[in-house]
Amino acid sequence: MTEVRKSVFWYGCNMTRHGEIIRLSERILQAVGVEAAPVGGPSACCGSPKESTPRIAEGMGDRTMKTFNASGTPRVITWCPSCHMNLDDFMGQTNDRNFDSRHLCEALHEQRDRLAPLLTQTVEARFFVDRHVGFHGRVPVNDIIPQLLSMIPGATFADHSFRAPSYMCFGLAPIPGALADAQRATLAAMRETGADTLVTIFHSCHREMIGLERDHGIRVVNWVHLLAEAMGIPYEDEYKAWRNAGDPLAAIGPERVAAAGEVAVQKLVLPELTRPRLV
Repeated sequence: MTEVRKSVFWYGCNMTRHGEIIRLSERILQAVGVEAAPVGGPSACCGSPKESTPRIAEGMGDRTMKTFNASGTPRVITWCPSCHMNLDDFMGQTNDRNFDSRHLCEALHEQRDRLAPLLTQTVEARFFVDRHVGFHGRVPVNDIIPQLLSMIPGATFADHSFRAPSYMCFGLAPIPGALADAQRATLAAMRETGADTLVTIFHSCHREMIGLERDHGIRVVNWVHLLAEAMGIPYEDEYKAWRNAGDPLAAIGPERVAAAGEVAVQKLVLPELTRPRLV
């Protein structure tokens, strides 16, 4: 009997803020019949966090590629755009590659005939998608994700010609004024289309855009969140709740602060949650 080899759902190393998106992604893949073992964390890094130190980045990427090859997986399903690009541009250039790859949205789009009947819950939303120019040439995310979300009962796609620079918001953050300009242009485009819901594609964008929810009368969700709602899968976006809370420490709760270590929370978590909003 021939052994059925599972795919790998590679969520990379940047998962601490948005674990619920990763868990929902895994559940949705399972629901449409895609068997994909989740792989991530520091031992499955593409090397992008260490790009300033090329030898370290190369070593991390090589280690991950060798793990994938040794697993015998026929396919790696990516979540992070940096991982997806590094798989093609770096990891796959210096190593043999015994598998193919798809971004998560491609894997779900391939199974859209199975996904559609699962979208049973009405989600009233006129949604605007935070689309960027940089990654679409690799994976047509700007087309695929609106197509998937338009299958949701009650959801209407608010199309607009605006595309933000870079491949995700992370690339704009270091440039003075660039991210604020992109957020202002996004809000303006939403007003023009009458959209009430901003849908982020990538985790970096979600992290930067959720602050707009509190101050601008819109809802901000990731595209995976919206699919989960339509499937009736419960979730909690704790990072958004913390970022938009008047008192993030109280929102996190004393027990969790104590478990993580109050000093660590004060030094590593609060500065990010309380940073000034850009617009």
